[in-house]
Amino acid sequence: MPKPRIMAIVAVPGVQLLDVAGPLDVFAEANAQLGGQFYQPRVIGLSRAPIRSSSGVQLLPDQAIHATPDEAEPVHTLLVAGAPHVAEQDPPKALTRWLLQQARRARRYGSICSGAFLLAETGLLENRRVTTHWAVARALAERYPGIRVEEDALHIADGKLRTAAGVTAGLDLALSLVEEDLGRELAMRVASELVMYFRRPGGQAPFSRQGEAAPAGRSSLQELQRWVLANLAEDHGVARLAERMRLSPRHFARLFRSEVGTTPADWVESARVAAARQWLEQGGRAPKQVAALCGFTNVNHLRRAFVQHMGVTPTDYRKRHASMG
Repeated sequence: MPKPRIMAIVAVPGVQLLDVAGPLDVFAEANAQLGGQFYQPRVIGLSRAPIRSSSGVQLLPDQAIHATPDEAEPVHTLLVAGAPHVAEQDPPKALTRWLLQQARRARRYGSICSGAFLLAETGLLENRRVTTHWAVARALAERYPGIRVEEDALHIADGKLRTAAGVTAGLDLALSLVEEDLGRELAMRVASELVMYFRRPGGQAPFSRQGEAAPAGRSSLQELQRWVLANLAEDHGVARLAERMRLSPRHFARLFRSEVGTTPADWVESARVAAARQWLEQGGRAPKQVAALCGFTNVNHLRRAFVQHMGVTPTDYRKRHASMG
């Protein structure tokens, strides 16, 4: 067995515990499958003091960023874990300097969840493809416009860089690293032992609650939108909506796009998909019934729109998210 590869995860105060524990358990299971220590999991803190996670549980770091030369062994893979409020805080300058130095030396580096904000401060994410938790993806793109943020991806590899979306996607990323290092067969055994998907279907869209249709614009437009939401099964073409507003179709369409930021047709489709999603989560109704309730012309129309917005079919979404009650 070669010298163990140090798989280091940086954890800041308030860290999401699963961002750390999940990937490290994947690496530990890979060791168990091999019957030896191919990976050496390690938690790195700002100091050697216990790190209180967002759940209140404390982690004892193996090393601090200000480690002595004897402690600072070369890191093979460096990952930065996220924390619920890290996007709202300025990271310590010492951490940014350390991450920049260590990432350049590591064979691979990256982030899990909102840890992308900490890594972005180093400048290493500029002009790179990156993902993060859907709830903060737009904030990351706005704060660092040089980063190419892919909001729907579960995890992304771009050269030496590896990034993962929220929380459990850290396990998906770790499993992909095991496959990269040790092959598909062993990675599949790890996935089986941990009762997780080897390839999780879809992206983040089935979990995201952003982008759902909501009333916007001037009060008269919001009133119209609330009426649409309450009557989704009716005809909501531009001509009918314009008539209800007592405007010409052309003027109405221009006004709607200017104030709401999308076309009436796209807004109505988003509203219908959101409603379909709720019906499917409740269970008890087939996609054909849901299509009729939400104003889709037929189940195929529902399927096309749902796949476009959610990345999965209505049937698959219902299987994974429907209430068991």
